[in-house]
Amino acid sequence: MEKIYFALVDTPGLFASIIRRVIGMNYIHVVLAMDPELNEAYSVGRRNPAVPLFAGFEKEDAGKIESAFPTARYRIVSLECTDEQKENIYQKLKECYDRRFRYHYCILGLPMILCNIPFYQKNHYTCSSFVASVLEENGLGLFEKHFSLVTPRDFYELEDTHVVYEGTLQEFNRRCRRLPVGSRSKFWRVVRKISFGMNGAV
Repeated sequence: MEKIYFALVDTPGLFASIIRRVIGMNYIHVVLAMDPELNEAYSVGRRNPAVPLFAGFEKEDAGKIESAFPTARYRIVSLECTDEQKENIYQKLKECYDRRFRYHYCILGLPMILCNIPFYQKNHYTCSSFVASVLEENGLGLFEKHFSLVTPRDFYELEDTHVVYEGTLQEFNRRCRRLPVGSRSKFWRVVRKISFGMNGAV
C-alpha cells in the first residue's frame, strides 16, 4: 500500500474569514500532496500567497506561504491507497499543473454549498471540491455527496486517516529544513507589508 496526504490550512484574512463562517471551522484550505513534507503538493488556491485576488490551480510552495502567512497553522494527514491510485493521482496533478491557467476558483460554488445544491462550472473548483473530484476519479469516493459540496470540514472529519503533523507552518518548515522565501527587493517588501495588513497578519 501507498499513501497520499492532505494538508488542512488555517490562514488569516478577510476571504478566509468568510469561508470559516461557511464551513464552521478554522481550517479553510485543502492541499493534496504526494509526500509528508509537501514537496509535491497541489491545490486550487492563490496563485501568489501574498495576493488574494487571483486564484487557480498551483503547486504549493511552503516557503512562500510562510513568508505571506507567518501565523499559518497546518494539519497534515495521510490516507492509504494503492500504488496504482497514487501514480494515477500524481499524473493527474501534473497534467493539471501543465494546464494550470485553465483552472479557476469557483466563487459561485460557495453560496451553493450553503444551500446544499450541487454545482459545477467547467474548470472551476473550490480547493476541497477539486481534491474530492480527483480522488473520486481514482476510486477513492470518500464522501457520500457530490464533490462540489465537499468542504475542508469533510476532510478534517475523515476516518481512516493518520495525523502526520499539526502545528504552525513555521515549525513544520524548520523540521523539513525549509526556509521562508525572503523578499528580494524594496517593491516586494512593500507588497509583503500590504499583504500582511490585508490578511490580518501584521
